Amino acid sequence: MKIGIVGAGFAGLSCAAALLVAGHAVRLFDKGRGAGGRMATRRAATPFGDVAFDHGAQYFTARDPGFAAAVTDWQASGVVAPWPGAGDEAWVGTPGMNAVVKALSEPLAVQWNSRVDALRRVERYWFLDSVVDDPFDAVIVATPAEQAAPLLAAHDPAMAKLALGSPSAPCWTVMVAFRERIAIAKDIIRDVGIIGWAARNSAKPGRTGMEAWVIHATADWSHDHIEDEEATVVDALLAALAAEATAALPEPVVRNAHRWRYARARAAQHGALWNDTRRIGAVGDWLLAPRVESAWLSGRMLADRIIATGR
Repeated sequence: MKIGIVGAGFAGLSCAAALLVAGHAVRLFDKGRGAGGRMATRRAATPFGDVAFDHGAQYFTARDPGFAAAVTDWQASGVVAPWPGAGDEAWVGTPGMNAVVKALSEPLAVQWNSRVDALRRVERYWFLDSVVDDPFDAVIVATPAEQAAPLLAAHDPAMAKLALGSPSAPCWTVMVAFRERIAIAKDIIRDVGIIGWAARNSAKPGRTGMEAWVIHATADWSHDHIEDEEATVVDALLAALAAEATAALPEPVVRNAHRWRYARARAAQHGALWNDTRRIGAVGDWLLAPRVESAWLSGRMLADRIIATGR
């Protein structure tokens, strides 16, 4: 089949890769400027050199045998490495979290900067409005649940209802860099005040450059302050980080924030969705569990189902 996939994050790429191997023609469309999504890495230029921040997912685990085998291959290719500082099962992309997504997307036909406004079905063909005029035999929605629901609603109300019932928690993320190491001995801070997670990004494997920190606010604080100005959020989370230091923090050379409206999915425990009659499906971590591994597994589940039916 000729299959269009909306969303080129981990779930969409995983699904596309398996379908491509099985002989299907696959094209992906993503509103982002490039590979990353919630496994994004942001870079900033400073007078003292460039600095990078993994401002989405901080690490991932590999507990499923199939995913563990994929991680082993990625390790051999140099795009992932274990991060003992986050636990015995923790892995990160190298030199940034987006390295894995970049590697997955390279052999695939991905069209970036392409926001799909609606799905349209004409006879037995699908059209992706606003991005391409070509017809597709099937379409897969690989976006967060909140973005999937309006695309699915007119074509499979049951899928849309599941998506609406699986909202994601938001997360404000702050990225700060300093010219020197700050007075915090540990590389990771968890669940302290308004900090849900903070990590010395520069301590991860494969990272170089100056002292860099990523600070995730708790879901509750992020929800209550989701419409705050970026500068206000930076001030609040930087103050929370400073409270963990044994000496005053120097003035940061980078201070940015990113508002993740759809950060941590509430899992629907369905794995993947597929309407074989209309040839429309959905994948994502929101259908399994809020983990990077789950997004990959969801994509593979749907690909396997399509391949098994031969259509």
